[in-house]
Amino acid sequence: MSIFKPKGNGNMTDMTTGNPYKLIFMFSLPLLVGNIFQQLYNMVDSIVVGQWIGPKALAAVGTGFPIIFMMASLFMGIGMGTTIMLSQFYGAKNYEKLQQTISTIYTAMMIGAIPLMLIGVIGAGPLLKLIQVPDDGTLEMAKLYMTVIFLGVIGTLGFNINAGILQGFGDSQTSLLFLLIASIINIVLDIVFTVVFHMGVAGVAFATVIGQVVSWIFGIFYINKHYEFIHISLIHYSFTKELFYKAMKLGIPSGIQQALFAIGIMVLQSLINSFGSSFMAGFNGANKIDTFAFMPIQSFATAMTTYTGQNVGAKNYERVKSGTKAGIILSLGFSLGISVIIFPFSSIFMQMFGKDPGMISAGVAYLHTVLPFYGLLTLNFVYNSVMRGAGEMIIPMISSFVALWFARLPVAYLFAHLWGPNYIFYSYAVGWTFGLIISIPYYYSGRWKSKRIEVH
Repeated sequence: MSIFKPKGNGNMTDMTTGNPYKLIFMFSLPLLVGNIFQQLYNMVDSIVVGQWIGPKALAAVGTGFPIIFMMASLFMGIGMGTTIMLSQFYGAKNYEKLQQTISTIYTAMMIGAIPLMLIGVIGAGPLLKLIQVPDDGTLEMAKLYMTVIFLGVIGTLGFNINAGILQGFGDSQTSLLFLLIASIINIVLDIVFTVVFHMGVAGVAFATVIGQVVSWIFGIFYINKHYEFIHISLIHYSFTKELFYKAMKLGIPSGIQQALFAIGIMVLQSLINSFGSSFMAGFNGANKIDTFAFMPIQSFATAMTTYTGQNVGAKNYERVKSGTKAGIILSLGFSLGISVIIFPFSSIFMQMFGKDPGMISAGVAYLHTVLPFYGLLTLNFVYNSVMRGAGEMIIPMISSFVALWFARLPVAYLFAHLWGPNYIFYSYAVGWTFGLIISIPYYYSGRWKSKRIEVH
């Protein structure tokens, strides 16, 4: 153990002791509130675009997301690996390694953001054409939106790394503060740029970029001031090869998983796009609403990664098992409650994005088909998050790959061919079932216990 000790610990939470239900819930609560705000500003994006620009603009903004996600997936994967390392280092009380890991990942981010920006800007047009975005005005708007987003990608990466750093050692409250800042700025600028200055989808993109950049820079100053054992510098860089390789080893499977997921969603988006702009807009609008039901699952899954990482770092494997049970019960309860609220009012919610009957019909079909099967998605996320927290990255990658590429996509195309576009959405439940067939047996085999990172 390092003799280096932190002088301040901010809102850090030691999850190696105490009641798992309380720890996971209290850690998840700020994440859940943050996710709500994030989705609210995503909703504002969609509502402003749908109501003031039109359904083609709504389709354009939504259809670019899988490409953006795919481009950033490797960096997001390395960020996930870093969060796992930080949680295990914190569980083992190795504070010196915490600082070294943070310095290393920041250096890698500052260097890697430049080629990502260039590739994103250059590749936006060809990739949008590849997924059959209609050339009826939608294509040009989608290209413009993506170009602006990629020009400001450093803010997105920095914003997410700051949140991952804090979540790694149990601080979800400060992450909420960063997200609130980005959300408020984005909502205000959305309205100013789009409604007042009539900047169209470019205004929406600039609002997103500015919000994230401001929050990222604020986060650096906040972390440096309130966490005396951490120092982030954008001038003086420190890079430890050993730690970067560990982050790569943990992060590459997650990055590959996210990239394959993004490519898969692009393939699905191509199918969606083939049914026209109204169906695209309905799918993208319903995705925004659907995310509200998904938020508790996402929040509790993130908590499970940190909880597992700290307890594996401290070699408290029995606490991991009790925490897994707590995570499943909490996430199932919350996601079920939100789904019950959303389901009967799906049509009303869809009208927030416009009055196009085709758009509303597609969105309602999506929500009514997907929401009843959310329990399957919950189990997938909890089990895979526990394995990631332990350092097992391959099995979650395989589970997600099989669920998407061997189940959801083939079934989506088959059902669309046999019965029409509204039946595409049954493929989600089929995919989640296939994912569980892989995840559950491996978790109960206990082999994830051998994946602990050497922390000293």
